[in-house]
Amino acid sequence: MSGSAVIDGKLVRVESGDAILEAARKAGIRIPTLCYDRRVQPSGTCRLCIVKIKGRGRPVASCAQAIQDGMEVITEDPALRDWRRTILKLVASENPAGDCAKCIEIGPCELHRLTREYEVDTGSYHGTTSGRRLDDANPFIVRDYSRCIYCYRCTRVCGEVEQAHAIIPAGRGFRSRIATPFDTGLLESPCTFCGQCVQTCPTSALMDKKMLGKARAEEVTRVRTICPFCGTGCGINVHVAKEKVIGVTPDWTAPANQGSLCVKGQFGVDFIHSPDRLTTPLIRKNGRLSEASWDEAYELIAAKFSQIKRESGGGAFAFWSSSRGTSESNYLMQKFARAVIGSNNIDNCART
Repeated sequence: MSGSAVIDGKLVRVESGDAILEAARKAGIRIPTLCYDRRVQPSGTCRLCIVKIKGRGRPVASCAQAIQDGMEVITEDPALRDWRRTILKLVASENPAGDCAKCIEIGPCELHRLTREYEVDTGSYHGTTSGRRLDDANPFIVRDYSRCIYCYRCTRVCGEVEQAHAIIPAGRGFRSRIATPFDTGLLESPCTFCGQCVQTCPTSALMDKKMLGKARAEEVTRVRTICPFCGTGCGINVHVAKEKVIGVTPDWTAPANQGSLCVKGQFGVDFIHSPDRLTTPLIRKNGRLSEASWDEAYELIAAKFSQIKRESGGGAFAFWSSSRGTSESNYLMQKFARAVIGSNNIDNCART
């Protein structure tokens, strides 16, 4: 079922089940949000996306209000702007802009990007928060709930998308907080360290621990590429500063993952600059590994392979191919295994 509606004087197509916010975005009309993540069910928590509907007395949350055929919607006027500015003042009272680690080191967080857009004085109100920075021993995620604005995007992504339920809402009223089951650290929780809570968080309450202390935000360049770990082809943005890769964020436009990553894709890029990476072949001589030339290494491999095949046959070999290689490289590996060595014992890490 479809129809049409008018948003800010623009005629837009209405799809059955679409919220006003979704219809507006499809039409290229931006409505600000803080608690909205398109991957989870809308909650209407932050009320920043309020809009006016002709014929109704009160504004509604556009993320949770279905659009209907013939509806006329206003997304921006002086009154709506004042309401949003007041909401941002209240939210920012517990989250001042000047010392936001995400803004300083990783890039502007959603909250402070909006406070600048709406020219909000973050010192208008003086709030208190029940949250605190937790001393979580995990190596990947900073949990600083003194910066939490209780949008619950992290808990909803963890529960609805990842199905991990590693972080959950807890408490009531002024004692509301984000917690893990039984208040353990993330290492003791069902957390898979996919990093989706970090990427959806609109403040610095959840951050990539590995990216902190590496550079200032203005020194960072983002390079769009493909994750090197398996054959899925997830899109990522590699953060580069001072000629080094300092971290990764997901590419939300990539069709393979649409913003989701696994623990390796999200946090495993530090292998790039590891001092343990080999830069030259090593050959074991007299029980010790010694550097060798490529020709020397290839000659040894060919001699050993010939000896094993001659003595035990091709079935004595097993081959393990890598999805970090190209399709052509993997094809050559299986061709070498089957046609040259005579073994069908070949597998690939993408299957695990």
